[in-house]
Amino acid sequence: MGIMEIIGIAGSVSLLAGWRLYLSIFATGLAMRFDALPVPEHLASLGVLENPWVMGIAAVAAICEFLADKVAFLDSFWDTVHTFVRPVGGALLALAIVGPSDPATQVVAFILGGGAALAAHGGKAGARAVVNTSPEPVSNFAMSTVEDVATAGLLYAAYEYPYAAGAIALVLLGITIWLLLIARRIIKKLFGQREATEPPSP
Repeated sequence: MGIMEIIGIAGSVSLLAGWRLYLSIFATGLAMRFDALPVPEHLASLGVLENPWVMGIAAVAAICEFLADKVAFLDSFWDTVHTFVRPVGGALLALAIVGPSDPATQVVAFILGGGAALAAHGGKAGARAVVNTSPEPVSNFAMSTVEDVATAGLLYAAYEYPYAAGAIALVLLGITIWLLLIARRIIKKLFGQREATEPPSP
């Protein structure tokens, strides 16, 4: 497996960790344990993820995240708490994917993995904050479900098709940037409307 494929997998997994860190950890470990993912020998360092203790803790955390993410405003609180956790988790996943034979590549993977997870987390949290302004709960639930399905599907695709992992990472990055721009535009509009309706100060 070439360096570009490895970086593509690391980028995809890091970005997905910014959406669903615990699901990314659990799904990767589960798939490795049952040989559902053709993980190359070079990625053997990910074997720690199939440890029963790691999988058990990740599964419990993934269930908590799944439930919290379906409740408006509780999901925003959960995102706030994980502003630090997800980037660190994404960086560590990227570090595990890159082999220890090249320390320089590991440092780059750690930095870029953390940045990718932070960007994905920011896009998710910003978009969810905008969705939460809607009084009906359906949009929040639907968006959360789409994130669950997309994370599981794209995570599988990144490992199953390593040559396409780079393209998957670019698509995820594009979605993240799009979510950030939409959230920024709507937040500016909301604040602009609020300022327009406030009475002038005497």
